[in-house]
Amino acid sequence: MTAKENSQATLQKLLNDPGVSEIMINGPHKVFVEKNGKKILTDLSFESDEDVLKWVREIYAARSKRVDGEIPYADVCMEDGTRINTIISPISRFGVCVTVRKFSKEIKTADDLVRVGTLNRKGLDFLSACVKARVNMIFSGGTGVGKTTALQMLTHYFAPDERVITIEDSAELQLDQANWISLETKSADRDGRGEVSLRDLIRNALRMAPDRLIVGEVRGSESIDMMQSMSIGLSGTIGIVHGNSPREVVSRMETMILMSGINLAPQEVRKIIGSTIQVVVQMQRMPDGSRKVVCITEVRGIDGEENPQIVFNDLFVHGFIKKDGEGKDVFGLKPVFKKYPLFHDRMRKMNLISDAMFEND
Repeated sequence: MTAKENSQATLQKLLNDPGVSEIMINGPHKVFVEKNGKKILTDLSFESDEDVLKWVREIYAARSKRVDGEIPYADVCMEDGTRINTIISPISRFGVCVTVRKFSKEIKTADDLVRVGTLNRKGLDFLSACVKARVNMIFSGGTGVGKTTALQMLTHYFAPDERVITIEDSAELQLDQANWISLETKSADRDGRGEVSLRDLIRNALRMAPDRLIVGEVRGSESIDMMQSMSIGLSGTIGIVHGNSPREVVSRMETMILMSGINLAPQEVRKIIGSTIQVVVQMQRMPDGSRKVVCITEVRGIDGEENPQIVFNDLFVHGFIKKDGEGKDVFGLKPVFKKYPLFHDRMRKMNLISDAMFEND
């Protein structure tokens, strides 16, 4: 076996290893993996940048994507949900850099989120009730904290007759929904023409008779289009936003809307957010590498007329639960005792929740 063939075989072995969640190629001669929450330097190396690029370009070409001098960085998503980001020289000073984020194969159902400790049963029951009650939700957190995986598992609670449209930069979501349409943005061609943005896709999706929209990552002016879709009656919309807390996420969304060029005062923007977003699910990566829901917060509306402020209501938070048999502290997601959301009565009448869900065991 040649050195090139050996590199390809080793790379495939890493892709097949269930313990490896991420592969980071920092140029041809330095490859790291994240395994069981720890980043480790491997002994894998490639002969050259071209050796890495050949592998990458075959994957990208099969999905009508490219990486070259005109498009020096791009994402692509494999059929199993694995996402690949590539950036090349001269943007990358270390040559071709590839980051492979594997989709977890150990999480196949929403119950698996409980099994691996992403959240507890009460937290899952509440979020599944929110999905069934068509509550507008935002999943937030840093990169690689499991937002897309958690969101995808909750889509199993969609009604089977719903028409769902997912909108992403790089299509990762894989839904079991029979009436599902996946839309993906498109870069401009070599002449700078043909770009299709998230905004374009959201606006077009509203003409496709959707029952739900899922926006894979909201990071710019498309935020106003997503919230406008919520305000015109498309309830049950779910989006992903990067942020370190529900309050920071809502603040970021306010900034994104104001930067979109829309002619609205900040007070009016807050009113839009307070009347459309209902729940923020905050996720975080813990020191041991595990990924957890650390907060489920209701966006309760606004308070004040002259200078309205968005009101938050923490429903579930990550904190001390009990001591185990060895006297060690056990932490997890727990309800904030008897703090109910505004839509509590509606969900109770639908037999989706009970008061016991908001009580600590």
